[in-house]
Amino acid sequence: SHGRWKQKHCSNELDELRPLYMDFQATTPMDPRVLDAMLPYQVNYYGNPHSRTHAYGWESETAMEKARKQVADLIGADPREIIFTSGATESNNMAIKGVARFYQAKKRHVITTQTEHKCVLDSCRVLESEGFDVTYLPVQKNGLVDLELLEASIRPDTSLVSVMTVNNEIGVKQPISEIGKICRSKGVFLHTDGAQAIGKIPINVSDWKIDLMSISGHKIYGPKGVGALYVRRRPRVRLEPLQNGGGQERGLRSGTVPTPLAVGLGAACSIAQQELEYDHQRVSMLANRLVQKIMSEIPDVIMNGDPYQRYPGCVNLSFAYVEGESLLMALKDVALSSGSACTSASLEPSYVLRAIGADEDLAHSSIRFGIGRFTTEEEVDYTAEKCIQQVQRLREMSPLWEMVQEGIDLKSIKWTQH
Repeated sequence: SHGRWKQKHCSNELDELRPLYMDFQATTPMDPRVLDAMLPYQVNYYGNPHSRTHAYGWESETAMEKARKQVADLIGADPREIIFTSGATESNNMAIKGVARFYQAKKRHVITTQTEHKCVLDSCRVLESEGFDVTYLPVQKNGLVDLELLEASIRPDTSLVSVMTVNNEIGVKQPISEIGKICRSKGVFLHTDGAQAIGKIPINVSDWKIDLMSISGHKIYGPKGVGALYVRRRPRVRLEPLQNGGGQERGLRSGTVPTPLAVGLGAACSIAQQELEYDHQRVSMLANRLVQKIMSEIPDVIMNGDPYQRYPGCVNLSFAYVEGESLLMALKDVALSSGSACTSASLEPSYVLRAIGADEDLAHSSIRFGIGRFTTEEEVDYTAEKCIQQVQRLREMSPLWEMVQEGIDLKSIKWTQH
């Protein structure tokens, strides 16, 4: 019985003392309105949406098609251009491998950037192992792609360019509509990983000339385990499916569409569309408040990525002369990260920060603050205060900080290995 008491007691303690959540780029809590939309399809309306012979199937199909339209409306697409997937990782894999393989007889070249999400880079690595050429474009110091370099990299045998809309680590927003114009004029398809941008900034696939776009449910207050891929119909984009079977989703992604998850994604998109402007203003206000508070109190804080071309809810700061990991440990009562969740287990500095030319030591001292729909002013103020306090404490312990205060240029020091 002692074990059970301990278990119960611990779980109560956890409920009382959970950290504040400031990691909205990793995942978001589900909006209660999304859960409300999903529940009936978890319990009463459980039919297979592909069952053609009875009402259980028809009602699920109706719900699935309504959700498809809600996703399409958010990005200015036709519902027939939306394919439900298990998330943005699957969508990215489908888009990149699918397009490259479909057109491989004539075209053997793909272009992407060095700051893409791991699943885009890894899909490109797989293509390289199949004999494709991949160009990994560097980005400028501000994290943005150089458009002239991009245009110059397109070859007659280029089938696809893949550039993310908003970066998940530093929040910079790439000039997708300009890239779209370049790609369309050269007859090359443009894929963009929109996981961090959908529902947060206005996006129109027609105006921006996007041919394929990846969408994730759990980055926009929807359920985990569902996403979508937008695939343009005119000019038509063809892709080879990764998953074969019953031919659902226009044969591009076989497998029963999980109605409750699709409904959740649709509801999340619909809510995001209604609240996009309000959320954006509020998140901007909170982000400015956080950065202003921290920077007014501590010197030598660098904001990574372009200060203007960005989504404000992703703030990546480097605190010089402080180890990022030790700062995360010191800020135990705030849930933060030093990069993407996918790579947080390794102590390698972020490849995104390396690509923007951040010094190794600054890359190691970076923290990502995620602000979202449910973040409060109190949480921002608390986070800023704790951060200021702990950075000052850690710097007081740092011999490097002491040397800098004495006017020593650390770059000029020849460190000897003992």
